[in-house]
Amino acid sequence: MRIRTVVLSGLLFHAMISTAQVKLPQLVRDSMVLQRESKVKIWGWASKGEKVTIRFNGKQFRTTTGSDGKWSILLPPMKAGGPYQMDISSSNHLTLKDILIGDVWLCAGQSNMVHQMELHKERYAADIASANYPQIRHFWIPTLTDLQGPKEDLPTGFWKWANPEDVRQFSAVAYFFARSIYEKYKVPIGLINTSVGGTPIEAWTSEEGLKEFPEVVQTIQKNKDTAYTNSMARAVAAYNYTSSKRKEADKGLTGPKPWFDASYVPKDWRRINIPGYWEDQGIKDLNGVVWYRREIEVPPSMTGVPAKVCLGRIVDADYLYVNGKLVGNTTYQYPQRRYLLPAGVLKPGKNIFTIRVINQSGKGGFVPDKPYCLVAGRDTLDLKGYWEYKVGDVFIPQNNVVTGLSVQNQPTALFNAMVAPVVGYNIKGMLWYQGESNAGKPEEYAKLLPALIRDWRQKWNQGDLPFLYVQLPNFMEVAYSPTESNWALMREAQLKALSVPNTAMAVAIDLGEWNDIHPDNKKDVGLRLALSAQKLAYGGKDIVASGPLYQSSKVEEGKIVITFNNAGSGLISNDGEELSEFAIAGTDGKFVWAKAKIEGYKVIVWNESIPDPKYVRYAWADNPDHPNLYNKEGLPASPFRTDVTDKYTAISK
Repeated sequence: MRIRTVVLSGLLFHAMISTAQVKLPQLVRDSMVLQRESKVKIWGWASKGEKVTIRFNGKQFRTTTGSDGKWSILLPPMKAGGPYQMDISSSNHLTLKDILIGDVWLCAGQSNMVHQMELHKERYAADIASANYPQIRHFWIPTLTDLQGPKEDLPTGFWKWANPEDVRQFSAVAYFFARSIYEKYKVPIGLINTSVGGTPIEAWTSEEGLKEFPEVVQTIQKNKDTAYTNSMARAVAAYNYTSSKRKEADKGLTGPKPWFDASYVPKDWRRINIPGYWEDQGIKDLNGVVWYRREIEVPPSMTGVPAKVCLGRIVDADYLYVNGKLVGNTTYQYPQRRYLLPAGVLKPGKNIFTIRVINQSGKGGFVPDKPYCLVAGRDTLDLKGYWEYKVGDVFIPQNNVVTGLSVQNQPTALFNAMVAPVVGYNIKGMLWYQGESNAGKPEEYAKLLPALIRDWRQKWNQGDLPFLYVQLPNFMEVAYSPTESNWALMREAQLKALSVPNTAMAVAIDLGEWNDIHPDNKKDVGLRLALSAQKLAYGGKDIVASGPLYQSSKVEEGKIVITFNNAGSGLISNDGEELSEFAIAGTDGKFVWAKAKIEGYKVIVWNESIPDPKYVRYAWADNPDHPNLYNKEGLPASPFRTDVTDKYTAISK
């Protein structure tokens, strides 16, 4: 009995010591960047009534933990500098090293903010190799969700500095932004990256920030019912389990010999072209598995060395086999396929390339206008052209498909888990690159974006923090006639958010790719955000940080005269050709292409077949063919239209 009492007493004593020890949030750690010229909050947890002391930069600060076990200390404003050491003492002692004081930017949004330098390593190979910026640091927050309410802390995370190895995991947009700011001002830059691909703006907004949207509020309350969410999860798990038990029907894997086997002899295969979608090449409405096969003659100079296969993009998933060996696999459509082949995989002469492509919906196959080649040493072989194909499986439409609750797409889910734990950390401003997932409801987004801005500013309680965001780039098929466009409406919704004070927008209408929602050019996006930051956050009043933005219009003698803000030192056609992508309409609202010319700081638009014009549109399409209106500083004009009642008179930046 005495032994059990002693053991119990020891456990209680150990528990008391453990709870008394001071604990810090994940952000507050070695190599962090603290916001300069601002009262900096350092916070954490310990037991009730615990005394906590911080020694930093030659000064000492004390506080006592409250009844809730929380403590915080405000450090006075400090100038940029470092590295410094911070000592935190309670019943235990923590030492944080290599701390810098500079500017901290919150980087948020969906996949185009997620996209890391590693995913663009070919385009930015030189930038990665030359990365040597110990004062540019990046804190990556993994995907986390919570439907119940705001979390207090993150489960993990580290500050990394920009060197050739670690910079590969930096957000590409954020890195080029930070590098531009650092090279101009020589101030340490901290980047907190909280972004998740394919997510809507509602997921990033708090419950308080969404109170003006009744339907969204209902969804939030419904999702707080764990019985509801758990029942949905169980239903999906049961469906997935049943699906996993279905017999594999792919003939390419279930026959006497798999179709990727080097000794397999193909029979009754048909001809098809790569790149291209199979629905456009004689296969009608097929969701399923299609195998591609081709014999590639490889010269001896390309063997015995590492090689790389570029297969553009494939919709949706793929497996690449070379001479019967699996050498690469991607499970979804968006990443570009770049598969590395170890030395010895290729052999002189005939090599069998086999690709198993799985498509669940829409057009399946190989996205056009992407690189398709085999590279080894100094040689390159083109993989475009005719291949053979055979259908391995046809997916039968399921009438009882169970769709689950995508938690990361639910209102507040990402704010609660990925933003709320960061709120106490002082920042310089916010970078936002998001909108693709809300493009189906642009009118709603026009209200949601200002709501997010207000919400985050209220949460940080640092006044009207600079909020810089990216307007959606050009994407999808090129439009050669005036047309309606959801993406154009979405860009308009983003443009309207400039009426919110202390905001700036980077126009990217010239930086997209028709066949990729993740355009490769991330550097210019980052540089344009950096220009906006210089003007908005760093006092560069004379900096031209934006391309021309529509201000007003009037009809004069059968023509429409357009006036712009941000014309800089003058308007130009960036290629020296006539202005394009202007459309004009009369009272019937039927738009036709128009002539347009620059006169001073204005653009004159007309079409002789419309003597009484009423409205003008510019670059109004998912992917306008050739928008070429810029200012002389080299920044493109934002798309706009005048055929709306709510014009952009509030925008004066």
